[in-house]
Amino acid sequence: MSENREALIETFLRKHEWHDADRGRLAGDASFRKYDRLKGPRGPAVLMDAPPPHEDVRPFARIARHLFDHGFGVPEILAEDHEAGLLLLEDLGDDTYTRLLARGHSEHELYALAVDALIALHRLPARDAIPEGVSLYGHARLLEEVSRINSWYRQLVKAAPLSAYAERAFGEIWAKILPRGWKVPSSLVLFDFHIDNLMLIPGREGLKSCGILDFQDAVSGPITYDLMSLLEDARRDIDPALVSEMKDRYLAAFPTIRREDFDLSWAVMAAQRHVRVIGTFARLKLRDNKPHYLVHMDRLWRYMDACLAHPALKDLKEWFDTHYPADLRVVSE
Repeated sequence: MSENREALIETFLRKHEWHDADRGRLAGDASFRKYDRLKGPRGPAVLMDAPPPHEDVRPFARIARHLFDHGFGVPEILAEDHEAGLLLLEDLGDDTYTRLLARGHSEHELYALAVDALIALHRLPARDAIPEGVSLYGHARLLEEVSRINSWYRQLVKAAPLSAYAERAFGEIWAKILPRGWKVPSSLVLFDFHIDNLMLIPGREGLKSCGILDFQDAVSGPITYDLMSLLEDARRDIDPALVSEMKDRYLAAFPTIRREDFDLSWAVMAAQRHVRVIGTFARLKLRDNKPHYLVHMDRLWRYMDACLAHPALKDLKEWFDTHYPADLRVVSE
């Protein structure tokens, strides 16, 4: 951290009377954000350090307040400086789903709680669930995200660049299938709804006990997206029986959603997400020197095989079988 950045943080903490707290690094992630835990006379808190221009804390702050007001277990914002890229947040503890599962906590209990949180969010009318300023998960962004596989993953596996014809066909296929993701209702898509970003908050019950940590990239999009992110997690294998049960749990809350529409939307949005993540993990390795994400590539390709089995994705399957055959789906760490 530069001296100027540290001085900015010290000024921020002094202004809000947290300068006398002890600071220790809590975490970092795939972005430029870093988190410190503060311990002092006023209790614990978390400092989010999200330096501009790479990061913008305003979306996080806006959505956090929105979710907090609707009774969800997000951290309360204690202080903020948008221009400096600094937020002081309520400390929700250490019990992330990742750590709890590693300690043998009930997988069923944790996933059921997370699914119930999504049910509560999606039961809100869209006009209430989606705060002002949240953008549609639009066509241009969706296409940019999937294109990362061609610009970064092919470099990673040392494959030849695609021809202009293959690139054009790729875009045309996605343009045809992406609208099918909206066969189900839309709501607020939290975007990174998975076990690293979920917590069990001590001393709370019901909806507020499910801590939600990461939502600054939220968009308006299909209700299948976050549930799929949870149950087709790039970071871990989940028992197919549990996945099936959690899907049924969710759908039981929305009897007007047809199962065939739900399954089609799921397949489309899952394929889009997994292709995006494959490209993003490759970029993290090549551009940002963060190779540890590559351990998940095999799982992502297995998810892709499952998505592409849906009849509506037949053309996309043929394209991937041609341009990403089996030998290009193996990544050496």
